[in-house]
Amino acid sequence: MVSIEELVNGLRAIADSDFTTDGIYEYLSQNRVDIGTLERYLFWSERFYTRNLIYKDERFEVMALCWEKGQVSRVHDHAEQKCWMSMVQGTLKGQNFGVVEADFENGTCRLEETSHFTLSDSDATKVELEEPIHQILNLEEFDSRAISLHVYSKPFDSCLSFCRETDTVKEVTLHYTSVDGELCEGVSL
Repeated sequence: MVSIEELVNGLRAIADSDFTTDGIYEYLSQNRVDIGTLERYLFWSERFYTRNLIYKDERFEVMALCWEKGQVSRVHDHAEQKCWMSMVQGTLKGQNFGVVEADFENGTCRLEETSHFTLSDSDATKVELEEPIHQILNLEEFDSRAISLHVYSKPFDSCLSFCRETDTVKEVTLHYTSVDGELCEGVSL
């Protein structure tokens, strides 16, 4: 077990040449974060999962996401950046999607479900750049809150969001719920 500060310092110490998909996955797998060191970063909402920024520089950012039972993300990509997840508490499902047909200029995109994965306490995973469109779900059947730790390299502030009901896609701006343990201005939980 390591503190969140130790985890971040360890990530900062990794050389650019070693900041690879497999290298960071291995690092997260070997360094489980003590939930007690995350307390100041954890904010919960009954209406939406929360995105709580812990650390950010030009190379990567680290966030704690808090999921109430039944909360799900939009179907989205990561703006061609790398992403790793580590579970601190609970269980989440990740559903990957493949593009069947797309006309991004006109905002249409039809997706199909491909692979999926389940993450439980202390599991780690990586979002594959070959199949970057996905959705994260805290299913009712998991019957508990969940906390996931996310590392994004490089940081990004917008991504593509996909609607499967209408086969549409649009770019959306991303927002934090909190930064460094403080609620962001205008956020109502």
